[in-house]
Amino acid sequence: MVKQVAGLMLGMAATGGLAACSAEPAPAPQPSASISPDDPMPAITGPERRILAFGDSLFAGYGLKEGESYPARLEVALRARGINARVTNAGVSGDTTQAGLQRLPFTLENGGDYDLAIVELGGNDLLRQLPPAQTRANLQAILEEMQKRDIPVLLMGLRAPPNLGAQYQGAFDAIYPDLARDYDAELVPFFLESVWNRPQLIQPDRVHPTAQGIEAMVAATVDEVAAAVPQPE
Repeated sequence: MVKQVAGLMLGMAATGGLAACSAEPAPAPQPSASISPDDPMPAITGPERRILAFGDSLFAGYGLKEGESYPARLEVALRARGINARVTNAGVSGDTTQAGLQRLPFTLENGGDYDLAIVELGGNDLLRQLPPAQTRANLQAILEEMQKRDIPVLLMGLRAPPNLGAQYQGAFDAIYPDLARDYDAELVPFFLESVWNRPQLIQPDRVHPTAQGIEAMVAATVDEVAAAVPQPE
């Protein structure tokens, strides 16, 4: 099943099912959100900073052309800020938190050293309505593995839709801020904030962001990513 939280959340957004997540629509992406090859580029300085983008199809770039995925566009945005970033796309469409946990050791052992890991998982758990306790345990194990290897983490948070019930929603929504606090990880509270209520930024499948949608997501999160990149010693 090549779907994840975008399908659940964005599909509900079309019928107003996610109105509870935000009182006001998020501001439209500004023209400066996109990085043009014609834009002047600052000098890229310092040692290379290797970033692992570990997630599902929101990272994998489902339905997009090569170079249009979130990790690819994030690398461009970071380098436009003068950060010598190299982002490795380890997104796998359809991954649950359990599947991510299972492949994490292989990913880390075969990727070399990373200065930062961006973890974006949990959407497929939502689609399958897996117990939030299971999602929490898997994400906790992922963060523990990163911690053992001294890899700082930026956690991309997700939110459960109201139709899953207040108890489920409360338990799921608490996972990301709780784990970020417990493991001293940085946090983007809601990764889909910039696109969930904008159908024009979603592909015809009404599930995945378009290339323009990815640009909006990068523009909305690049500050947090840049701040999470460790400074060279």
